[in-house]
Amino acid sequence: MTEREKMLKGELYNTRDPELLGMYHRARKLLKEYNNLDSNCIEEKTNILSELLASHGAGVWIEAPFYCDYGSNISIGHNTFINTNCMFLDNNMISIGCNGLIAPYVQIYTASHPLRASERILGEGVNARYVTSSKPVYIGDNVWIGGNSVIFPGVRIGDGVTIGAGSIVTKNIPDNVLAYGNPCEVIKQI
Repeated sequence: MTEREKMLKGELYNTRDPELLGMYHRARKLLKEYNNLDSNCIEEKTNILSELLASHGAGVWIEAPFYCDYGSNISIGHNTFINTNCMFLDNNMISIGCNGLIAPYVQIYTASHPLRASERILGEGVNARYVTSSKPVYIGDNVWIGGNSVIFPGVRIGDGVTIGAGSIVTKNIPDNVLAYGNPCEVIKQI
């Protein structure tokens, strides 16, 4: 099994694998192009997103700068708006539904590491490497995620949800609720 296959299955894998590094460098090149385009270069931005992402629907708008690890593990539904300075660590699948609003500085993490240093760091000195695992993140349709929120690996956010600004989302959030806080908790049905 390749390191990429291990990564997508949620098993421990080596992030410095040549295939993964190639994907990482490809994404960095595309992100540099995307983030340096003028805001009115809509067609060019759409073309880069088509090359970078696994999929995106019509009307997706991502404000620059935008950052991700690979891009190829991100799917975004139509008419979703992602504001400036968002970081998506897509070591596993990130699926964002239609009509989403993702505020500035939102971070979506799929990657994690063993808690014990002896399990997380293999080898010593310049030959040391970190092992990583990952879990997918799913965000439903018609979701608004407030600025500076962090979504943890393995979280599923239902349809019609509003996540308040500054939230740390560590567990699943059901459909049609307002949730916020650290850790993020359901406040009320909406």
